[in-house]
Amino acid sequence: MIKSFLQFTQIHRTLLLRFAILMLIYSISRVAFFVVNYSLFQETSAAGFLKIMLGGVKFDLSALLFINAIYVLFQTVPFRFRYIKRYQKFTNGWFWISNSVFIIINNSDIIYYQFILKRTTLSVIKNFENETNLPALFFQFIFVDYWYVTLFLIGLIYGMIWLYKKTKIITPTSQKAGVYYPTQFLYMLILLYFTVIGMRGGFTGTTRPITLNNAGRYVERPKEMAIVLNTPFTIFKTLEQESFVRLDYYNESDLEKIYSPIHQPKTDAPFRPKNVVIFILESFGKEYFGAFNKSLDNGNYQGYTPFFDSLINHSLTFKYSFANGGKSIDGIPSVISSLPSIKGSFVLSNYSTNSTSSLAVELKKKEYHTAFFHGAPNGSMGFLAYTTVNGFNEYYGKSEFDNDEYWDGVWGIWDEEFFQFFAQTMGNFKQPFLSTIFSVSSHHPFEVPKKYKDTFPKGSLPMHQVIGYTDYAIRRFFDAAKQTDWYNNTLFVFTADHTNQSAYKEYKTSLGNRSIPIIFFDPSGELMGLSSEVAQQIDIMPTILSYLNYDEPYFAFGNDLLDSTANHFAVNSTSTYYQLVMDDYFMQFNGVDEPRFFNFKEDVFLSQNIASQHLSKMDSMNQILKAFMQQYNNRMIDNKISFDPN
Repeated sequence: MIKSFLQFTQIHRTLLLRFAILMLIYSISRVAFFVVNYSLFQETSAAGFLKIMLGGVKFDLSALLFINAIYVLFQTVPFRFRYIKRYQKFTNGWFWISNSVFIIINNSDIIYYQFILKRTTLSVIKNFENETNLPALFFQFIFVDYWYVTLFLIGLIYGMIWLYKKTKIITPTSQKAGVYYPTQFLYMLILLYFTVIGMRGGFTGTTRPITLNNAGRYVERPKEMAIVLNTPFTIFKTLEQESFVRLDYYNESDLEKIYSPIHQPKTDAPFRPKNVVIFILESFGKEYFGAFNKSLDNGNYQGYTPFFDSLINHSLTFKYSFANGGKSIDGIPSVISSLPSIKGSFVLSNYSTNSTSSLAVELKKKEYHTAFFHGAPNGSMGFLAYTTVNGFNEYYGKSEFDNDEYWDGVWGIWDEEFFQFFAQTMGNFKQPFLSTIFSVSSHHPFEVPKKYKDTFPKGSLPMHQVIGYTDYAIRRFFDAAKQTDWYNNTLFVFTADHTNQSAYKEYKTSLGNRSIPIIFFDPSGELMGLSSEVAQQIDIMPTILSYLNYDEPYFAFGNDLLDSTANHFAVNSTSTYYQLVMDDYFMQFNGVDEPRFFNFKEDVFLSQNIASQHLSKMDSMNQILKAFMQQYNNRMIDNKISFDPN
């Protein structure tokens, strides 16, 4: 029986061995990439490089399974013809040619990285569409300037073929059809299952198919993501991503005058080392707050956030505040990095490996301890990867909480218990610190712990009950935080990642469904009032830095909400329009047709396009929107979304 098993699985074991050869070659390529570009990675330690090498295995496996999916099928089909010599010659040739092509593609970035400081993606390839001198450049590169890389490639390909030939496929001697076909079919299903898992990058239900941004989990600096990744992976993962088009509405001088994401300090006051605690609340649309909606239901609306409604009376709150994206993975970069997700999520885009800044990166310059909390399984939503590469020292998730008694069975640890863990853990931090928490309970399937089954108002939507529960969890957090020695020296910031279910028509418009809270609370009482300035998630980072009297230049697409001289606006996009909110007006522009223009304060349902009545105001807003789009697109393309003093 053992002999029969070994015969029937020999082809599969050989297949795995051949994959091991490819994995070895890609690891060698990663070492070569690092060595040739060492001058750009001198800060990378030996321990850091080892972590990078281990992390790269996941991305190599994913890419190689995509490249060799057809080959895997060729070798696992449960039929005897796969042992025929001509068939094996064909599959051998397929393997050698397809993998040789991608070995060349992968190692081309050993050199090209020096020019673009990122792995090649589809958007990079598209930049060469109109070049007419590519053959000459190609010849110059491979035979003159970088001949040693060409020799290295030849050696890798020769080594792959030589090692491949050392592995043989042997025809099994047992040919009993009743045993052969069922077992081979089962082996095929098992191998194909693991092939799909390998392509996705993991088994767990919270694991999305891995993307470029997941490389951040294995690095200390954004640029090191290029070492973790391989070029075939970055190309495959950007095949369906829409690349940005370079815009030239304004020359550089005029562009900087209209709108610039470079922030220069405007104060000589000493830096204030206050702790900063940011709550990013899952799906907490502004609709659920009684304090924001006193006119609903003929003035009888109570809302589902009694604690927040009381906190707002002691906070600086913005009456007109909006999300820059529509998903959780949009909210994280908007809040902590002042990076909006325009026409698609930044973390899933071609540009997610660009060097970025963040609140954590800037405050670490002031010796802040930085930590991110999310009660879901570690790695969920890609938050661990993003926060690691954007300056957070520590990550606390379900693993660190380490008590499944409070696991909700779907998303993570119930908010009440995880918020208590949050407050307790911060008591161990050296001050000053920056701590950010992303909540989990106010989400589908809209359930609360059994002990609270009939505690919170159920309202007219499933969402209402869970909003009430998380609001209560925030109240309990404050009860605990007030007992600590760090509470009175802390700025608390509250916002949402995006909105969710809506019961009212005004919150179902393309503007209303982006309406979220932005609340700043300082126990000292220094920040108070309900502001009519337009606010957005990307304004949170510059506002915090301004409040702390941060004295260094930095990069942020948002504006300081405490600066009365700034243009305060909110920008986001739908599948059809770019959208801009400013003063009393809301504008939609698709880049081609005349903008649509509304007074959103008077026309909450956005039913009357008044573009023809406000041409001057519309033109000035259109100018800002175009300048913002030009800065956003061109800086993404050029990898210039962090401050460079040079």
